[in-house]
Amino acid sequence: MRLALGPEGMQGRCVDETDILENLFELARAAQFQIRAAGRLGPDDPPLTSGVCRLRGQLYIVLSAGESVPMQIDTLATALREHGGDFLQDRHLPPAIRELIDPAGTESFGSA
Repeated sequence: MRLALGPEGMQGRCVDETDILENLFELARAAQFQIRAAGRLGPDDPPLTSGVCRLRGQLYIVLSAGESVPMQIDTLATALREHGGDFLQDRHLPPAIRELIDPAGTESFGSA
């Protein structure tokens, strides 16, 4: 599946979801975020949802194996948006990634 992002951020191009997911993974790892995959706890338990938490000062991003790639992309982008400000300040971000992390274009990070 391909994501069609706005013409301003991507000059009308489509970007493959797996490329975006990998870019977000790399950014999150570089920001020292811990990324964990989660499945069901048991066969009768409801599926887990992806999310972000802080444990003993360390930020963890938990991605549910049962969720779609777009949901995992959204979780990673949200974590970077809400917790990666200082790290992102000095980074060049590809337009598709910048648009996901800052859809309103209000932050100054990643514009270099």
